[in-house]
Amino acid sequence: MTGEASHEEAAASFNPLRRRLTRIAYRMLGSVADAEDVLQEAFLRWMTVDRSEVRVPEAFLRRTVTRLCLDQLKSARHQRENYVGEWLPEPVIEEDEEDEEEDADVTLPLMIALERLSPLERAAFLLHDLFGVGFGEISATINREPATCRQLAARARAHVREERPRFRVQKERGLEIASAFFAASRSGDMSILGGMLAEDVSMHSDGGGKRPAASRPILGFQQVMKLHESLAGLFAKLGSKLVRTGMINGLPGFVSLEADGIQTTALEIEDGKVVAIYIMRNPEKLKHLH
Repeated sequence: MTGEASHEEAAASFNPLRRRLTRIAYRMLGSVADAEDVLQEAFLRWMTVDRSEVRVPEAFLRRTVTRLCLDQLKSARHQRENYVGEWLPEPVIEEDEEDEEEDADVTLPLMIALERLSPLERAAFLLHDLFGVGFGEISATINREPATCRQLAARARAHVREERPRFRVQKERGLEIASAFFAASRSGDMSILGGMLAEDVSMHSDGGGKRPAASRPILGFQQVMKLHESLAGLFAKLGSKLVRTGMINGLPGFVSLEADGIQTTALEIEDGKVVAIYIMRNPEKLKHLH
């Protein structure tokens, strides 16, 4: 078989699985770019393997992707220990109903919680709880006994239980709130903005040391309002343009063009009030949006 024919044959069996494999890689790594690198390496390995000997291609590729992610996490963990400011996962904007359905349980707060897990806990939890993979396959994937895999998943589940969405605000209502939040925060109408925030609201921003951002979470109504009062002056002076609203990592939010570049804002909403604000400003994590 020629190289071109081999590539086409491999792609024909790989491409239908790409979307699902990408979701596994992104949830493992929290990085779109790293997930794409993992998928590229998985495809190269798929091209070289004797595919006639692979009985279940999806299981084989799922195992390959997970192992590559585990290798990647070893270096990523060190990088995040030295990260400047608060780390947030790269924003993914859901483009269609299938995206929204598949991402219903994987909101941004859950992805942040996954960062506190060990790589093996994360793999066991994601594969079993979110992708429905049996512990037999997980055992073969991470080279641990099935009983150990059950323990890893259970331990992870206990850690992230509080971050699983108890309910999702209806998309239309969530996007209405996101649009109103943008308008109030940019116009400086603090009375409207204050009416949208919960008393225990928190604000998280990731600049990665490349753009201005709070180095720590801003906690509580008064502190968040104080910060937005000061920001309103900058928005009035420098300008801020709404690019679009949309669901960002399972949360309603918006993309905006600021004086120093693009950013995303995602809002966690409970009982009609904004309980958390997640702002991505790191240009390295926004490249894929362009």
